[in-house]
Amino acid sequence: MRVDAVASMLYLDYSRKEGEWLPNEHGGRGNLEAIAFLQHVNHHVLARHPGVVTIAEESTDWPKVSRPPGDGGLGFSFKWNMGWMHDNLDFLREEPAHRKRHFDKAVFGMLYHYNENFVLPLSHDEVVHLKRSLLGKMPGDDQQRLANLRLLLGYQWTFPGKQLLFMGGELGQADEWSEDRQLDWPAADEESPGRRIQSWVRDLNRLYRDEPALWEADFDEAGFQWVNCNDRDASVLSFLRWAKSGARMLLVVINFGPVPRSGYRVGVPVPGPWEEQLNSDAAAYGGGSLGNGGGRESERQPA
Repeated sequence: MRVDAVASMLYLDYSRKEGEWLPNEHGGRGNLEAIAFLQHVNHHVLARHPGVVTIAEESTDWPKVSRPPGDGGLGFSFKWNMGWMHDNLDFLREEPAHRKRHFDKAVFGMLYHYNENFVLPLSHDEVVHLKRSLLGKMPGDDQQRLANLRLLLGYQWTFPGKQLLFMGGELGQADEWSEDRQLDWPAADEESPGRRIQSWVRDLNRLYRDEPALWEADFDEAGFQWVNCNDRDASVLSFLRWAKSGARMLLVVINFGPVPRSGYRVGVPVPGPWEEQLNSDAAAYGGGSLGNGGGRESERQPA
């Protein structure tokens, strides 16, 4: 159950000018009645209906949105991470050659990630009212835009948090969404670029389902580790995702830059073979078949 525009309920001065609102009994701008109402609703919904989740679309830094009322929180199961969405859409709009100047946008979300239980949305709000579709936001020619969209979706699926993708994004449709017409289903016809985007999302879902490292410890610091988040010159990002047991891990390497990085080296915590699970540049997804030949063997190097 998603609750829209939670910020408009929480703040007495939301969209109001000075003199159009009164502070609460403590002199603050928090709407105490709305806070109590949200805590009450979340407590009873979650207690009476196991398996149901409540999600806040809350766009400010209000604390503990997804923490229990007993801990001073609002009691939601999850909160939309609007910051992650806007930062990464802004980052990927940049031409790849210029992304090194904006690399902080790609990694900033981890600075506050453990404050809440986050959903990573690519939502309806971003593909309407002349904002363009996800594909339309990407730079470059048709092939480059498709490659960048695969990049965005791959990062969304492997970054800690729960994924939310608005309908049509999985088809790579070129036109923004409109309530006046149906989705661009022909975009997913056999052999079309949209079918390959759909195949990419399908295989991301399969990997996500099969790999506990991608979801078991989303909100536990033991579930994530940067390998290198500072290589802005190459615009390459690498990190590890861990299962709760610590026995299973995935290495994620993302090239946000304009050129292939042949021979690029990253550190790994264990020796031996590393099998390539997914490659967004595979021909099956419309890419150029640049990859790792199915896997690589790690080599011992001095620290």
